[in-house]
Amino acid sequence: MDGAGKVILVGAGPGDPDLLTLKAAKAIQQADVILLDDLVNPELLRHARADARVIAVGKRGGCQSTPQAFIEKLMLAEARAGRCVVRLKGGDPFVFGRGGEERAYLLAAGIRVEVVNGISSGLAAASALGIPLTHRDYAQGVMFVTGHGKDGASQPDWAALAKTGLTLVVYMGVAHCTAIQQALLAGGMRADTPVAVVQSATCATQRQLLTELGQLSAALAASGLGSPSVLVIGAVVHCADLAQPSPALRMA
Repeated sequence: MDGAGKVILVGAGPGDPDLLTLKAAKAIQQADVILLDDLVNPELLRHARADARVIAVGKRGGCQSTPQAFIEKLMLAEARAGRCVVRLKGGDPFVFGRGGEERAYLLAAGIRVEVVNGISSGLAAASALGIPLTHRDYAQGVMFVTGHGKDGASQPDWAALAKTGLTLVVYMGVAHCTAIQQALLAGGMRADTPVAVVQSATCATQRQLLTELGQLSAALAASGLGSPSVLVIGAVVHCADLAQPSPALRMA
């Protein structure tokens, strides 16, 4: 492994700064360089040293983003210079965060890599509404899937997922909401299956929508909710608590 430099892939959690783990806070404190994702709450930088260099490397679906290859080369260069680099990502680096790609790239280049998990937005979004992702009366498991695959061939098999009876937690699904809805219905999922959409989970700007699968596309369009949002689909959404401090919309 090269020199004393290293990269720590750190999960910043869903947005609420109080949900940052102690291990993540310690990693931020030791960083010489912090590569900051777009969805990370800037309040977390209070844990950084005054002399730490912070570089914004935002990545958002449908928006102008920092190229992944550039981010990886930047981490490599800083680590080879002997610096401690923290790649600070929203949620968890290993849940739709490209952490696996970055770790493999850096290890292949001889760089030490550590991973610090964070609370994924899929878990936090459900919990923010009082929705358990598993429940003995409703669902015996949960599937985390992306609504924005790398290409057409990597899209989830929605018809197969519809038949599992498991809770579906869909990341980056707003842009393809209509196609997801149609594919799940075509796969046999009931139109009255409850759905929750949570935007900016755990943040002061959090908003949410409760609806049914058959009305999802129309209800989402009428609600004005957009990215970043998580969709929770399944019978567990019956447990949702509407008594939220932020606006709760119910459309069915």
